[in-house]
Amino acid sequence: MEIVATTSQTRQDASTAVADLHDSTRARVARSLLSQGPATAAVLAARLGATAPAVRRHLDTLVAAGQVEARDRAPYGPAGRRGRGRPAKIYALTAAGREAFPQAYDRLAAEALHHLARLAGPAAVTDFARVLARDIEHRYTPLLAAVPPDQKVGALAEALTVDGYAASTEPSPVGYQLCQHHCPVAHVASEFPQLCEAETEAFARLLGRHVQRLSTIGAGGHVCTTAIPGPVSPERAERTTS
Repeated sequence: MEIVATTSQTRQDASTAVADLHDSTRARVARSLLSQGPATAAVLAARLGATAPAVRRHLDTLVAAGQVEARDRAPYGPAGRRGRGRPAKIYALTAAGREAFPQAYDRLAAEALHHLARLAGPAAVTDFARVLARDIEHRYTPLLAAVPPDQKVGALAEALTVDGYAASTEPSPVGYQLCQHHCPVAHVASEFPQLCEAETEAFARLLGRHVQRLSTIGAGGHVCTTAIPGPVSPERAERTTS
């Protein structure tokens, strides 16, 4: 799940960058760099029928957002002849800039798992999901080991948030509910619930207690919710009963 999620998280970061590609002129600048290749501001202005100063303003925003980079020469192709004076910068999309355009990673991941199931059977998909879950478990174990028992669920939520799951905790009469408000692999998990099941198993091992998944985004829920029994700190118990 983490391998797929890393790519999904990269796409999410690029699409929410400061440079808003929904701005029509800025989107045209970025799309020209994507479809027609690196260019100077003057060349882009000629391509788009815009003024060079206006194009430069959009390029500055895209550069600040990390979606475009300015180079002394094109990243590929002939260097070309350089005249007198300061050479014009050549602008090219970065990897983050390319990620801001529509991708098909979810479909590719799902097709790969379907292919694995056809070749080796459904059990192979389960094994694969458990391998990914073990990676989460391996990375999170030191984080949870460093906090007392009544803070482990909170530490798990913080670790999940860093990985893009926007997690939070809520007290319940018997312990906690761990809520994941975003799932970077929701589209894949909707076809392969083994990913969610393996993640739940990893949570149980990390927390050293039985947990129960109540809902998942992949199955149509608005949030992935996991019920986790105590221990509950006195402060949280008071908030639960108040």
